[in-house]
Amino acid sequence: MTCLLTMEAQRPSWAGKSSGPSITGKISGVLIDSMTQKPVEFATVVLINARMGKEIDGTLTDEKGAFKLPEVKLGVYDIKFSFLGFQTKTVKGIKLTPEKPDSKLGKISFVGEGINLAEVEVVGEAAVIENRIDKMVYNAEKDITNIGLDASEVLARVPMLAVDLDGRVSLRGSQNIQILINGKPSSMFSSDPGEALKSIPADQIKQVEVITVPTAKYEGEGTGGIVNIITKKSSIQGFTGTVNSTVGNRTNRAGVDLNLVRGRFGLNGGGNVNYSWPNPSFSSFSRTDRVGDQVRTLTQNGEGESTWAGGGFRFGAFYDINAYNSINSSLNFRGRASGNDGITVADFDDPINNVFQDYERINDVSSARGSFDWTTDYRKTYEGSEREFSVAFQLSGNVSLSDNELLQRSDNTPELFRDELNTNDGLNLEYTFQLDYVHPFGKNIKLETGARAVIRRIDSDFRFEFKDQDLTEYTIDPAQTDIFNYFQDVWAGYASFNFKLGKKYGLITGLRYERTDISGEFQKFDAPFANNYDNFLPSIIFNRKLGKFSNIRASYSKRIQRPSLFFVNPFINQSDPRDISFGNPELLPENTDAFEIGYNTFIKGVVLNASTYYRVTNDVIENILDVDNSGVSFTTYQNLGKRETIGVNGFASATVKKILTLRGGFDLLSYEGEGIIDGRRISRQAWEWRFNMGSTLKFGKGYTIQLFGFYNSPRQTLQGSRGNFSMLSIGFQKEFSKRTSLGINAFRPFRRALAFPNELEGANFSQTSIREVVIRSFGINFRHRFGKLDFKQPRQRRSKIKNTDLKQGQDQSGNGPGN
Repeated sequence: MTCLLTMEAQRPSWAGKSSGPSITGKISGVLIDSMTQKPVEFATVVLINARMGKEIDGTLTDEKGAFKLPEVKLGVYDIKFSFLGFQTKTVKGIKLTPEKPDSKLGKISFVGEGINLAEVEVVGEAAVIENRIDKMVYNAEKDITNIGLDASEVLARVPMLAVDLDGRVSLRGSQNIQILINGKPSSMFSSDPGEALKSIPADQIKQVEVITVPTAKYEGEGTGGIVNIITKKSSIQGFTGTVNSTVGNRTNRAGVDLNLVRGRFGLNGGGNVNYSWPNPSFSSFSRTDRVGDQVRTLTQNGEGESTWAGGGFRFGAFYDINAYNSINSSLNFRGRASGNDGITVADFDDPINNVFQDYERINDVSSARGSFDWTTDYRKTYEGSEREFSVAFQLSGNVSLSDNELLQRSDNTPELFRDELNTNDGLNLEYTFQLDYVHPFGKNIKLETGARAVIRRIDSDFRFEFKDQDLTEYTIDPAQTDIFNYFQDVWAGYASFNFKLGKKYGLITGLRYERTDISGEFQKFDAPFANNYDNFLPSIIFNRKLGKFSNIRASYSKRIQRPSLFFVNPFINQSDPRDISFGNPELLPENTDAFEIGYNTFIKGVVLNASTYYRVTNDVIENILDVDNSGVSFTTYQNLGKRETIGVNGFASATVKKILTLRGGFDLLSYEGEGIIDGRRISRQAWEWRFNMGSTLKFGKGYTIQLFGFYNSPRQTLQGSRGNFSMLSIGFQKEFSKRTSLGINAFRPFRRALAFPNELEGANFSQTSIREVVIRSFGINFRHRFGKLDFKQPRQRRSKIKNTDLKQGQDQSGNGPGN
């Protein structure tokens, strides 16, 4: 999102930086307290054009008082230094010339105002969390408790996000979000986003951006907001690399990253492998349903063991043709295979049909998923202007294979014998074309406009096979075997205006139009269907600057959420013959109107961020369970009706005595839903809440310890609630040098297993299930960097492609209809 009046809570940013030619100069120095001769850390450093008197760039001093302004255009500049308790100081007439493009200012004396900060010294540090006007940024690479984890576990640490054990991600209570990788969509999230996140190692993640109010330039998808995962990329001249490995009692990982930069040309690549030790789990299930005055019960207790292995590799290249034209291309492959074996003992009592059964069921589930993304971008900027043109293309693919072998038997009821093989193979291809153009009209108005086309081709090949006790070969059941082809094309255009209204006010307003064409067909069964719809999606953000580091913002946006393959896949999952699930290919998109008022400030080193919001969503997509006359339940997805949410969330962080950083946040929101289920209009009101706390303690000499914990209350639906989730992690790291570090990580060290309860209720049934997973883990991580360690400020290379138009999700078991 572009914002004219923007503020990072710890690091202010200055609008008006030119996107013109490559910057060739550098200004550096060290800020020293004139009384103590000690470094002044985290002071504000502002670069000013001496001729125009305009602030054009800025930074903060680091923990050693040092600052560096890289890639400054040649010219004459002033630099202004400011910090609480010190007199503002300006160094004037700094000249950068072709002969001497770099200026080393050395030690700069900073005079105090007589305020005594020795008793309680609190300073701001852009270490883990950054609050900005348009987004919140979580610096994952700064959090050592991420050692040995995956992307789903990293997202669980991000303020405003909640992630359950299966990788379901929600933002402010809504799972209707779009997940991006480096600003680009990926088909890897289309069928099972939880599994996809688990295939991304934490050591590849640099930052996570959370955008709650996307402007018109963003894809209209994602009614809850956008989560952008930014992976690590090197901008170091020469050949460099990193090797890392993690060994633990739960997971093991190893990876390598290589980078080669020679002037205007660069190559990067890397790979990783991941493996988990067998992990046990336990489950219990109880359902009662009523027909008249009679009650039928189904109870099940099971235990299982799961394991997985995965890996991936990536390759990228960039070339700066000249100061104004550049091309960037990247190719990523990821894969993950998993297996889950389980034994379940069941008891079914049906006095209605005079059926009383007890039996044993053995499930052997195996799945494999692979994905790739190839993206190429061309970008052109213009001298002395924010004007910019870019064109991008992306080809994204996802292949999923799922096999579920079922063996059911009973000692006293031979007719319960079942030997079945349930298979689903999926293919999802996406072609994205995008044009973007930015044009400033003077200093106070900027236009952003563009167009895009997204072409999706989805195939689901599902097959059901069975064999009787006297057969040795499986027989295909043609009634449950077919191929489903799904086509979704999205055509969009947008225009967004960014206005500066004096020194204290800013306004971003825009409109996005999207046309969606959908069709689907089965190879053998059911008639083909088609649907299309048009959406006009306005957005507006109004910002008021209250001081140097305080802002208040009010916004409105309209968003849509199209169902992805996970929801529309008609594959019938029969891993439990009495609890069947399948998708709904005729789902309509959700439509959401979102209003928000937010405030953030930076007071004496303490970062504060708070907001209140209201969302109303129509054509809500939720999974609905129904029980038939034989006692078999069926779960699918429907457009139920309407949901309203009112919420408030806050976040704060501070660094005390230079060695201890504290941070914490909360989110409280209401669930008010209403809809029609089985011809009955129902409504439900409930509350959801979550909070998180973290701390970082630096001992000096490279020793650091971090703690992080959170609690998420049960997620609410029209039919009930689905599992709460809590976590505590502890990380310890020793840096032997800038190149080498060793870390130890503990995940829920004081509790071996964690239980996830689900409660559902309908007109004629009530159901309770508990899933317990062994989750306690310990790991040791080693990391070493080699090559030259002098960084060069990189040019912008993030792709313009941001597909944000598919609703993603999982059911309560983590297995969607398409699995």
